[in-house]
Amino acid sequence: MLKRKDLLGLIDASASEITEILDLAEEFKNRIKKGEKKMSYLEGKTATILFYENSTRTRTSFEEAAKYLGATTINIVAGNSSVAKGETLVDTGKTLDAQRNDFIVMRHPIGGAPYLLAKTVQASVLNAGDGMNEHPTQALLDMLTMREVFGSLKGLKVAILGDIKHSRVAKSNLFGLKTMGAEVTMYAPETLIPKGIDQLGAKLCKTRQEALDGADVVMGLRIQLERQQAGAFPSLGEYAANYGVDKRILEYAKPNAIVLHPGPVNRGVELTSDVIDHERSHIEDQVLSGVAVRMAALTLLNEARKA
Repeated sequence: MLKRKDLLGLIDASASEITEILDLAEEFKNRIKKGEKKMSYLEGKTATILFYENSTRTRTSFEEAAKYLGATTINIVAGNSSVAKGETLVDTGKTLDAQRNDFIVMRHPIGGAPYLLAKTVQASVLNAGDGMNEHPTQALLDMLTMREVFGSLKGLKVAILGDIKHSRVAKSNLFGLKTMGAEVTMYAPETLIPKGIDQLGAKLCKTRQEALDGADVVMGLRIQLERQQAGAFPSLGEYAANYGVDKRILEYAKPNAIVLHPGPVNRGVELTSDVIDHERSHIEDQVLSGVAVRMAALTLLNEARKA
């Protein structure tokens, strides 16, 4: 059983904790596939979804997960709340605690914000993405998808290409995959590679071919278009030609390699349409994995709160 109150990142998650979440998520995913969408694990509990940034997939996935488990959900969009009037994060947290919230799912543009909130509230805080830091449940759903295909994460080679510098997904995947015994290679323009990422365990490659050579998993990351305007790379066309993945480049990976992307995908930039729609693409499967992983995280944190 998880021994923590919050799920803030994978940088300090143990292999046993990750395995516990993935095992339960796999069970939930199978139950959802069978049409079971009404469970009572969180009956009588309240989950507040507090987003300071726009989101579709993550927000709806958490909301769906909580509702499937029987919880009441409350959605707060920061721009339409007291935050817009100048309320601090700590004061927002105190208000939510006074309302007896059990879970707070938060996305915030500043790295470390969920850690501050977690210290302030009694509720369990789940990090749905903080700045350029981490996005733990996205990495967990990616790992669930990989494990379902290959049976284990140990020994897998995972190639990650795209805007690594600004990607919280890349960092959480790196932490989680390394803990589980996988190898992580990365390739991106130098302007989009964060300093020191190799010291955290990533193997930086000089070419796409090197990154994909013998890869079991090829993961594209969304290019944040505003970075192109900031001069991070010459143009989208040149990025696609030199750093994107098409069917020709995909051939450098193993014949049974799968393709993942956290979404939304810029078609023709990170991945070509024929790669996105390829039989080896598991991008749509990641969506259901996301609901299951978030159900597992909520359930296990609830059990930890009762212990």
